[in-house]
Parts: sequence; structure tokens; C-alpha cells
Amino acid sequence: MNTGRKAILEKGTGSIRKQAKLTYLYEKESRYFAQVSESVKELAVKELRELGAGQVKPVYRGIWFTASRKDFYRITYFARLLSRILAPLVVFDCKDKDELYVHAGKIRWEEFLTPKKTFSIAANVSESKITHSNFAGLRVKDAIADYFRDRANKRPDVDAKNPYITINLHLHRDMATLSIDASGGTLHKRGYREESVSAPMQETIAAAIIRMSEWDGSEPLYDPMCGSGTLLCEALMAYCRIPAQVFRTKFGFERLPDFDAALWEEVKREAAENFISLPKNLIGGSDISEESVNAARVNIMGLHFGSEIDILQKDFKEIEAIPNSVIVANPPYGIRMGKDENLNQFYTDLGLFLKDRCKTSKAFIYFGEPKYIKKVPLSPTWKKPLQIGGLEGKLVRYDLF
Repeated sequence: MNTGRKAILEKGTGSIRKQAKLTYLYEKESRYFAQVSESVKELAVKELRELGAGQVKPVYRGIWFTASRKDFYRITYFARLLSRILAPLVVFDCKDKDELYVHAGKIRWEEFLTPKKTFSIAANVSESKITHSNFAGLRVKDAIADYFRDRANKRPDVDAKNPYITINLHLHRDMATLSIDASGGTLHKRGYREESVSAPMQETIAAAIIRMSEWDGSEPLYDPMCGSGTLLCEALMAYCRIPAQVFRTKFGFERLPDFDAALWEEVKREAAENFISLPKNLIGGSDISEESVNAARVNIMGLHFGSEIDILQKDFKEIEAIPNSVIVANPPYGIRMGKDENLNQFYTDLGLFLKDRCKTSKAFIYFGEPKYIKKVPLSPTWKKPLQIGGLEGKLVRYDLF
């Protein structure tokens, strides 16, 4: 160990070689942190409670919650609205780079990875004496690399794209939390999108739209501008009780030292036993684009019960009627279509179609560019912000009498 690093470590409670077995925060308190968009936080609170979470506490940029180990696995497997779930290891005061290095070096990293595995650091810093997230992340990276180098004369490599494990640092007002990303990557990546089109809708936005529509399968659901089928896929998975992460092959919680493989297999088995089959014609969609229809068909057919959904190539203006249904749509906007004058007429036509041919239905239209709401010749029942993935969009409900 070089002299400088030894001096830094001795500012703490002693050499990292003499540390005792740690019990991590998530183990002691069964407490976890869910990252979620502010615009769907209220919905995410309800979802967490439905999945078995306790002591649900919304805070800035996320939600704290408690859960048994089984419920923790189930929540990570099923949650449709969350971005990530973190398992906190330690919390400590951190006023400078040396304190950050010392505390990061006290964790028994061999319980999480080996020198042959890869890792990445996700760091967020706010209102602290350490002001740069990248710098803070580098200090944690150095502490982990030195931890292994001092013991085995080897260190794990950093892999930002596909790491074996991701360590999360949150530093706010000089209070640091080090966590393991229990998701194993962002949860909006479901794995069913084999084919795509330009500017596809993010899966968590689609899941939020289905949730906000309160569709429960008691009436048909239809998307007349289905694109690559994301709204239809999320509706199918929600109705059939298919876990959002059914296609994910690895989870970060599998890297935790107390991971229970038998319990995880039980969660997956119970989930599969509780699937509900999809009635024919309950969900349907169409799109004017042949490319979109082909993509949607491929994506839908990769899901359980996807064969029960028909997707047609058709301009919405050619649809005779959609009565007594829930209509969901993500129409074209700026980055998905041409000039403003084309879009102005498009949204006028959409409003007339809903008004004249969709009577007795409810429509939930997502506007990636809210300025086009005023081009629709209908009075909204409500407008709600839905801002996920960098889009400042709004979801608008129209009750069509």
C-alpha cells in the first residue's frame, strides 16, 4: 500500500485489513430505494403497496420502502413504473474526498464481486462540499480498485455498458449513501422490443398511460396509432399479470451476499402460475405504416398470449368506429413527423375522428409536444404531466359522449 493511501485510510477507524463483518443497511432495516419519475410518483406509491411494500415514503427523486426479501424480489420483478431499485449498504457523513474514499473502502467488496468481474459507478451529487458527480464516482471507483489491489494485487475492471454489478453513490447535503443497483440496469428496458421504429415510446411511459387510464379489461382497449406496439404490450402484460421484467436474465439483487436463489425461483414460479389468459379481441391496434405494423406484430408475438391481439395496417381516418372502448395513443409530434402545418391538420383530424366515430368511448392521448393539445377540437376531461425519459409530455383524457 502506498504511503498516501495508508495515511488517508488511517483517518478513519483503522486499516481496512482489520474491519469486522458488516451488516448492511438493507439487511438491518429491510429498506430499499426506488428511483422514479416525479410525474408518476403517486402512481408508483400505489404500485409498491400493491406489490407488498411497507413504510412507503416518497422523497425527492424516489421512494423509500420496506419489504421482506421475497417481496423485494417480487417488486423488482413486477414493478412497471420504477426506473431502478437500490439496496443501500451504508450511510455516512461526507465532507471531503478522503472521507468518501475511507468509507467506500470499509465495505467488504469481495462479498459482491471478484477481481475477474466488472463494475460501474453511478454517482449523483447535490448541495454538498463535493460538487462534481464524476469526481465523486471516481473516488469510489479508486477505493474499490485499491481494496482488491491491496489484497490480491489485482483489481476488477470498470465496464460502463454491461457491468457485473453497479454501485450507486448518492451524496446530498454532505450525507452519502452507497447502494447496489438491485435492478441490474434500468427497469424500462423490458426485453420484448425486438423491432422498433423512429422515436419509440419508453416502456414506463406506456405503463403509466395504461395505469392512468384505469383500464381493467372490462371493455376493449384499442390503439389506432400503435407504432411498434409498446402501449399494446404494456396493456397485455398488465392484464395478464405478466411481470414487467419477465425477459430479464440477470438482476442486481443476485449479487447481494444474502441472495436466496431458492426463494427467487419460488417468486418466478408463483408469478407464472398466476398468469391470466387474454380473451380474443380485448386488445387491438392499427397503424398507417407497414413498417410499424410489422414491428408491432413481432413484438406482440414474443409475449405470452400475444397471438390474441390483431394488428391491422390502416389509417385511423379509415376506421369506421371504436365504440364503448378505452382508446390509447401516442400520436406523431416534432421528432416523429414533418412540418408544423402537417401536424396542425393531423391533430384536427384526430379530434374529429374521436368526436364523430368513437362515441361512448374514453380516449387517453399522449402529447409529446403539449402545444398540439389546442389543435384538437375537443374539450379535455383532464390534462396531466407525464415526464419520463427527457420528454415534457402530457396525457389528456377525452370523454366521448
